[in-house]
Amino acid sequence: MNLIIDIGNSRAKVVVMHDDKPCAEYIAEDIAPAWLCDIAKRHAVTRAIISSTRGNSSEVSAMLTGVVPYVLCFEPATTAVPLAGNDYLTPATLGADRLAAAVGAHALYPDSDIMIVDFGTAITIDYVEEGRYKGGNISPGLGIRFRALADYTAKLPHCSATELRLDYGRTTTEAIEQGVMQGVEHEIRGYVEAFSKKKRENRTIFTGGDAKYFVMRIKNAIFAECEPVIFGLNRILEYNAEQR
Repeated sequence: MNLIIDIGNSRAKVVVMHDDKPCAEYIAEDIAPAWLCDIAKRHAVTRAIISSTRGNSSEVSAMLTGVVPYVLCFEPATTAVPLAGNDYLTPATLGADRLAAAVGAHALYPDSDIMIVDFGTAITIDYVEEGRYKGGNISPGLGIRFRALADYTAKLPHCSATELRLDYGRTTTEAIEQGVMQGVEHEIRGYVEAFSKKKRENRTIFTGGDAKYFVMRIKNAIFAECEPVIFGLNRILEYNAEQR
């Protein structure tokens, strides 16, 4: 059993994996030692990987001392990954979730070039071509765009994502909702169309909390049934354990 610990800015996700499939999933705002060790013992975990945006990987690793025989702290700049290479010029600043998602997507579709679009707090667009992580782009996510319109104007209200698609907004709320939603839609469609012109076989994968709003709007995109980040972290854990 593998323990995948993915600590983000607002929450931590702990997933127990067996044969590349999730067996159990736990969500918490913070990692408590007793809670984490109880999960590891309950599922007879033998290997664990920690990915954290909070810079506390070593602290979490120490919680598992004496409980899990092999613990890996994932650092994009130094941890070996099962890709042909990493072309990012500043790997120390590369988000662990971005690289893990690239590994996971490549494991799912090893014979294709891949574009991964993650609709989270930020929208990230990352590329794997010929087995190499090429890099990608970052833009504001839906929540940031809606909040910016409310925060940086005097009278515009704070709105939120909608599944409704209109040609014209007929109220200020509708105008904001459709402007943001269709703005992101056209933005991502441009990426998808440009990527689809690549000569090699290619696939576009949508993931993240807001992906559900766009998977039906944009053709030629695959909604990730499994989370590429979790799947990728599991592959990175297995790859490094095998290299020992």
